[in-house]
Amino acid sequence: MTRPGRYPPELRERAVRLVLEHQGEHASQWAAITSIAHKFGISSETLRKWVRRAETDDGLRPGLTSDERQRLKVLERENRELRRANEILKSAAFLRGGARPPTEQMIAYIASHKDRYGVQPICWVLPIAPSTYYQATRRSPSARGLRDTELKAEIGRVHAEHFGVYGARKVWRQLHREGIAVARCTVERLMRELGLRGAVRGKTRRTTMPDATAARPADLVDRDFAAQRPNQLWVADLTYVATWSGFVYVAFIIDAFSRFIVGWQTSRSLRTDLALDALEMAIWRRQAQLDGLVHHSDRGQYTSLAFGRRLQQAGLVASMGTVGDCLLTG
Repeated sequence: MTRPGRYPPELRERAVRLVLEHQGEHASQWAAITSIAHKFGISSETLRKWVRRAETDDGLRPGLTSDERQRLKVLERENRELRRANEILKSAAFLRGGARPPTEQMIAYIASHKDRYGVQPICWVLPIAPSTYYQATRRSPSARGLRDTELKAEIGRVHAEHFGVYGARKVWRQLHREGIAVARCTVERLMRELGLRGAVRGKTRRTTMPDATAARPADLVDRDFAAQRPNQLWVADLTYVATWSGFVYVAFIIDAFSRFIVGWQTSRSLRTDLALDALEMAIWRRQAQLDGLVHHSDRGQYTSLAFGRRLQQAGLVASMGTVGDCLLTG
């Protein structure tokens, strides 16, 4: 909101009109300005600026008109706001994932950057209301929050005392032996928040080893796994299951419409035709017109030439996202 001027618009218009009408009766325009300014009780320099602005608006003097000046101010203000929003987006790295970040994370960001950008501009960029931030900063800690703070200290102590090898199960049991009643799921949640984990025996398993330089099909799904009919969208993935006799790798294909597994295959090793066998089973089980069906997967075995040729022969359209996208269908 603009601050009201010291002088009303009617006074300005009348003073300027008198100068323009009676300037011929004086030795110069300045002399007319001085005489009329004295009668209105304003300074001569103020009246001179009003006259110059009126002459510019009427096209009698080169320069920006009042409307053009106002539009320029609006554009400059919008430019400043856009630059500030761009800086906020660059500094808020948690927005790059695409999903809405946790409210606690956004509140912490606002608290650390409000002196530079202000609360309102940051809330205008982030998906959070200013009232949400103010309510979170003013209300007292909840009972759960206080309990979590106490438990985090105990969990960190137990984890450190056992050389960082205890996982959530052993930390939970040790806390119970010490008389600290807590649910196992709570220990797992708090350990994730603290970034603590136990030692893992054996080597980790990887089912997707992408080549960043290899060409791959475009992402036609864009994390939207909704389908209006069967055989419209299939989602494929590879995983592994630990058994008493060792790891078993599983390739499966899900129809996004019914969430029904239409094709699957298991193997004791991550052989190259594992995903292809699951595709053959899905095509055989459906035995329908599959032209135009979108087959979505992440990278890995799905980028092989044999797999791509089989998709083309069956009339399926390949779609490939980033690692882990297919697991979002669960």
